[in-house]
Amino acid sequence: MIRITATAFALLLALGHEAAAGAAADARIPRLRELVTVTSDIVCIGDLIDNAGKAADVPVFRAPDLGQTGAVLVQRVTDALRPYDLTDIDTGGLSEVVVTRLSRPISSKDVADRIAQALAGQYGFGDAQNISITFDRDVRMFHVEANATSDLVVSRMNADPRTGRFDVSFELPGSAAARRIALRFVGTAREMMEVATLTRSLRQGEVIKGSDVTIERKPKTEAGLEAVSPEQAIGMAVKSPSRAGQILRQSELVRPLAVQRSETVTIGLEMPGIMLSVRGKANEAGAVGDVISVLNIQSNRTVQATVTGPGRVTVAPSTPLVATVVSSLANDQSARNTQ
Repeated sequence: MIRITATAFALLLALGHEAAAGAAADARIPRLRELVTVTSDIVCIGDLIDNAGKAADVPVFRAPDLGQTGAVLVQRVTDALRPYDLTDIDTGGLSEVVVTRLSRPISSKDVADRIAQALAGQYGFGDAQNISITFDRDVRMFHVEANATSDLVVSRMNADPRTGRFDVSFELPGSAAARRIALRFVGTAREMMEVATLTRSLRQGEVIKGSDVTIERKPKTEAGLEAVSPEQAIGMAVKSPSRAGQILRQSELVRPLAVQRSETVTIGLEMPGIMLSVRGKANEAGAVGDVISVLNIQSNRTVQATVTGPGRVTVAPSTPLVATVVSSLANDQSARNTQ
């Protein structure tokens, strides 16, 4: 039994050595890659073939343009490799090899952001995040070498603070591709700001509600210095008819009227130990806090009163007319009590 076991073990050991030798041989077989990525403008044998050996650094094809992908037929690849004694290649049943040349893409937004950064704090502009860039011509995405990771560097810049017109040229250190591209951009820069605009049209005197206002980014020159925030606009009334989308400005807003002209109001007076009220008629309109002229209907006297709420006004105790008003209000109150 022991002899049989030893024989079996020896057989297994031999098979293991053969399998290991076979695996090692398989590992050394040149194998074609299905997907290839390169960073240079040439494709070497080592890019296409695993286990290419000494021939790995031999160039065989021109790479696609930066950022582009191309396909090469397997037959073409094997023909190109034959002079380098790479004939027993495992193609894995592939019909073509796909080659992609890596790159760093630079979009129109990247260029616009860089121009905004260059203009920020100069020529009357504020922060870069508030500068909007419009190009005279469409700026298409372009590609540079994947290892060209530096920022675009301004080589020349002119800007008109009055119109926002700019003419900017860039360089990109370490990029041969960038030197072949005209990195000059012309357009207009505008500083933007967030302002409150109307979501619907309002009638004259209509009070602004929260649902009537939204925030939009508008050019600072269009918004002006009087643009208000939604918090400042809500609860105010518009002086004149206003359209949807209109920017809300301080000069176009008023406090909502609490008393209308010719409206019947309650005139009140509060003093220590005295609280009187009488009917009156507003000679003019007013918002809360406004001082308006009011006619005491019963005495036919006119007084100056402060609007305190809808249909309500009060007479200030400190006014020169207080004595007259108190007398009038007291007489009116006495007359009502007698009745």
